[in-house]
Amino acid sequence: MLTPDPQVLRMLLARYATARIALLEQDTAAGRRALEDVTHTLCAATSTRSVEDAVLAADGVLEACRSTATAAGTAQSAAGGERPARVERADSRKVGADLHR
Repeated sequence: MLTPDPQVLRMLLARYATARIALLEQDTAAGRRALEDVTHTLCAATSTRSVEDAVLAADGVLEACRSTATAAGTAQSAAGGERPARVERADSRKVGADLHR
C-alpha cells in the first residue's frame, strides 16, 4: 500500500471534522453531500472501506510520521548536527516604514 502524504491526511481529517460539525449544526443536503465526499476521499486515501477505519489508518500514518521525525531529530542531535537557525520576527512598523521610502 502506498503511504498517503501526511499533509493531505491532515487536510482530509480537518475537512471531515468540519463537515461533521456543520451537519450536526444544520442538516442540509449540501452538508450531507460534503460529508459523503470527504468520507469517500478519506477512505480512498487510506485504502479503507469505512470512515472509522479511515480515521484510524490516518492517525496511524500521522503517528508513524511523528515517531520518524522525532527519531531523526534525536539522531541528528546525538550526532552533533546543527540546529536550525532561529528566525527573528521583523518589526512591522520598521518594515512598513522601509516600504514607504
